[in-house]
Amino acid sequence: MEYVLIAIGILVVAVVLGISLLTSRGRRTTRLDDDAAAGTTLTRPRPPAPTEEPQPSGATASGLGLPPETVEVPEVELPPAEPEPGLLLETPPPSAGRLVRLRSRLARSQSSLGRGLLTVLAREKLTEDDWEEIEETLLAADVGVAATTQIVERLRTQSMVLATASGPELRELLVDNLTAVLGPDLDRTLGAARHDGLPGVLLVVGVNGAGKTTTVGKIARVLVGDGKSVVLGAADTFRAAAADQLETWGERVGVLTVRGREGGDPASVAFESVRTGIEGEADTVVIDTAGRLHTKSGLMDELGKVKRVAEKQAPITEVLLVLDATTGQNGVVQARVFTEAVDVTGVVLTKLDGTAKGGIVVSVQRELGIPVKLVGLGEGPDDLAPFEPRAFAEALVGGE
Repeated sequence: MEYVLIAIGILVVAVVLGISLLTSRGRRTTRLDDDAAAGTTLTRPRPPAPTEEPQPSGATASGLGLPPETVEVPEVELPPAEPEPGLLLETPPPSAGRLVRLRSRLARSQSSLGRGLLTVLAREKLTEDDWEEIEETLLAADVGVAATTQIVERLRTQSMVLATASGPELRELLVDNLTAVLGPDLDRTLGAARHDGLPGVLLVVGVNGAGKTTTVGKIARVLVGDGKSVVLGAADTFRAAAADQLETWGERVGVLTVRGREGGDPASVAFESVRTGIEGEADTVVIDTAGRLHTKSGLMDELGKVKRVAEKQAPITEVLLVLDATTGQNGVVQARVFTEAVDVTGVVLTKLDGTAKGGIVVSVQRELGIPVKLVGLGEGPDDLAPFEPRAFAEALVGGE
């Protein structure tokens, strides 16, 4: 009888321990699932199937709640990306000289500005009607009133030279005048280099439809082509397609992408992106943001929050505003509102190869005092080029 009682006692203890273990496991799984749902996933080009059980520290940076000091985060390393079997990483060309190579993309702008001006200036004697035609040509190309006045006044003082100039001399004179209003002395350096042991941090902003997420992917290609290591931050959490698109751009060139769950806090993703770049010793972190409607003050305030939270990790070294060049003077209005929300340091003009009028470059810079640093001249992955004033002026004028 005593043996029976002992056996029953052992059985009861075993059942209690088993129930306790199962309950404990259930709580741990729930907590991890909650953390994963609230966390930020680090996505790199998919490696071959691992032969061992993958460690959680390389898959998900979870528990992202702010402030960061309350969270224990794993060490992040950025080894050379290993592509999915059969997937070849692309090698983008360097950025130097891209604008010269892509000058043919400005053919439509040539016909409306450069060629139109050359046609008038080549006349034997310029009348008042001719000067008015020159003004109309410049204004129609979105050059702006102030820059148009400057160009016309300079050409008037050179009218004696114009009367005796040959075709090539006339072209060179016009290139010089256009280059002068394009701000050749403005600093167009992209703040993408490491400094004081920290990566350069680029925050990319803009309204819906300007091609912002695509531009972020192309910027990553420009940087990779120049030999820099890059981390992408998909802080547009309100549009799942934006994060997927950015991840695809990153995979093609072996760049790490940090993304959060759909509808999550964009500032958290920005924070985690910069932290990942710091711990991985990346050269540059490029953060995409949601397409803001510049008439919604609440959204602009949120953009300011993204910038402040990211700067808790490292200073923002560049704020790039993406503008659709085909919007003309409306782009200048958009830019003014963005400069009030964040300190915009550079402009990226997209779609300059389409129906855009090349003079928008001039008006944006002169009215805002912000340099155009990059221009998009096509839909190809490597059609984003650093802006070079003289090369741009030569492309607009056409000819040689």
